[in-house]
Amino acid sequence: MVEKRIQPLARDAMAYVLAGGRGSRLKELTDRRAKPAVYFGGKARIIDFALSNALNSGIRRIGVATQYKAHSLIRHMQRGWNFFRPERNESFDILPASQRVSETQWYEGTADAVYQNIDIIEDYGVEYMVILAGDHVYKMDYEYMLQQHVDSGADVTIGCLEVPRMEAVGFGVMHVNDKDEIFAFIEKPADPPGIPDKPDFALASMGIYVFRTKFLLDLLRRDAADPTSSRDFGKDIIPYIVKNGKAVAHRFAKSCVRSDFEHEPYWRDVGTIDAYWQANIDLTAIVPALDIYDKSWPIWTYAEITPPAKFVHDDEDRRGSATSSVVAGDCIISGASLNRSLLFTGVRANSFSKLEGAVILPNVKIGRRAQLKDVVIDHGVVIPEGLVVGEDPELDARRFRRTESGICLITQPMIDKLDI
Repeated sequence: MVEKRIQPLARDAMAYVLAGGRGSRLKELTDRRAKPAVYFGGKARIIDFALSNALNSGIRRIGVATQYKAHSLIRHMQRGWNFFRPERNESFDILPASQRVSETQWYEGTADAVYQNIDIIEDYGVEYMVILAGDHVYKMDYEYMLQQHVDSGADVTIGCLEVPRMEAVGFGVMHVNDKDEIFAFIEKPADPPGIPDKPDFALASMGIYVFRTKFLLDLLRRDAADPTSSRDFGKDIIPYIVKNGKAVAHRFAKSCVRSDFEHEPYWRDVGTIDAYWQANIDLTAIVPALDIYDKSWPIWTYAEITPPAKFVHDDEDRRGSATSSVVAGDCIISGASLNRSLLFTGVRANSFSKLEGAVILPNVKIGRRAQLKDVVIDHGVVIPEGLVVGEDPELDARRFRRTESGICLITQPMIDKLDI
């Protein structure tokens, strides 16, 4: 890994987080919230990872572009990210699609979400722009990417994952030379090109881009004047630079932040119910692939003031207990048993209930004798007494959102329709 400069480039950079996505593959989990606002890891939201990476990297100017069902996302950021101080040359701007350029125009694409706020960006006078997706889970020091961008003389530097070649068919893939210079950008290729030094792997775009600010803003103005453009970084901006300028790939492994317990670079798109469930359940392992306990790279979030978790009752068949589980504050496990489960703030699990492989979002109430296996339960759901999920696949599929791998998403409207 390269040595950092004495004067970090992050001090002269702005992080611009694109957080307007619908996240439709998460189904009912995004009925009331944008994907970046979905809960993750016991107390955080997905967007906290991109924001924490920026803050921990030394970036002190951050903008977040919101659009789809943004209320809970905006409220979270107002509560948890309100500590930036202008007198320390810090800023945190929430930038909803507000028809600032046209009275009829919302953000038309990822590039347009930046273009419509050009005046705000110019006011900051920063040298570099770091464009981020707000819906992925990972730890990354953007300073290394900024350094590579400057040292290589690139017009754009693109964060990339090394993935097995045939697993890259769902990504935008970079075709690079032996210096990681990009000479083709292929969206969802049937036969992804390999990396020169690792032919069995491909470089997939992470949706992370570094530009010099002036270059980016000139490019966005050119793109906005093009009536044929779809106003998107992946479809328009990046292919234009690959063809007419210099684009360079930055490999995630070079800037991935890992504690002593993390052996592989960790990045997850938790955009499906299965992937979301798995990434949360992974945190219950003895040594999880993602170390959220690493104090040197904290995941900042809204630190809700809560009492500690409590476990009560110690009878033979009514014991408040948890094994291989993560339990947040203000949870009361009252004669219930948990195994390999993750509970967010304020969950109440009542007597004789059993949870296994359960991801329980905040303020859920679980009735007595409920048996829940391999579930994701949405915020505020009241689980009725005696409900059994995870034993009868056909019954589960009729009542709840059940994936092919057997994970059930449960929301309050689904519970309300039950004939109990």
